[in-house]
Amino acid sequence: MSLPGAPGGQPGPQRSADQSSTITEPALAYAELAAGNRRFVSGSPRHPNQDAGHRAAVADGQHPFAVIVGCSDSRLAAEIIFDRGLGDLFVVRTAGHTTGPEVLGSVEYAVTVLGTPLVVVLGHDSCGAVQAAREVAATGVAPEGHLGAVVDAVLPSLRRAAADGVDDIDGIVDIHIAQTVEALLEQSSVLADAVTRGRCAVVGVSYRLAAGVVRPVAAVPAGVASLDVPDGPSTPAAA
Repeated sequence: MSLPGAPGGQPGPQRSADQSSTITEPALAYAELAAGNRRFVSGSPRHPNQDAGHRAAVADGQHPFAVIVGCSDSRLAAEIIFDRGLGDLFVVRTAGHTTGPEVLGSVEYAVTVLGTPLVVVLGHDSCGAVQAAREVAATGVAPEGHLGAVVDAVLPSLRRAAADGVDDIDGIVDIHIAQTVEALLEQSSVLADAVTRGRCAVVGVSYRLAAGVVRPVAAVPAGVASLDVPDGPSTPAAA
């Protein structure tokens, strides 16, 4: 891609590099994501670390400052909604951000080998996986093929929501995000140990498809992200 102002080049978005690869503190890593989401929501992204120079710089190694365990929904592209670039985020995506051995292994690789200080579970409102599980719970009709594995992974969150008296879809999504945070820590002793030692933190966030705002709903340890933030498009700083 030609740089803006280069001979024969076409105008393009302003690119800028930063020092995010040096972040080792979980709280600072979350703050970096929050700042990027605010830029995205306000329509003023910087598109950092997306130029040819940075592409060459990270070719020999990566030092992502956050792992994103996200839903596979096509509207949930992590580098876009957090305004990040090459080498910044280690992204693992499944429908309904369900976890399994491959997901856990990927997270553990980022945390232990790459030294990534933050794991973020990224869910969103109107989640199709949650809706599918809700339909199965209501009708008793299991889906065909491997979609059943996704539904089975979400059903515990529906049972937890029912026990808490929560029946709206987005309330169930929040519970499912928190449940995924707990599942990562329960199923991975490697991740749990990194969190206990203060080397890493796990935060669950919910993305609003229309507003673009990312809102934290769960955090371990709790001080990494403030959970006392009102929801809605009027509060873009709630990332």
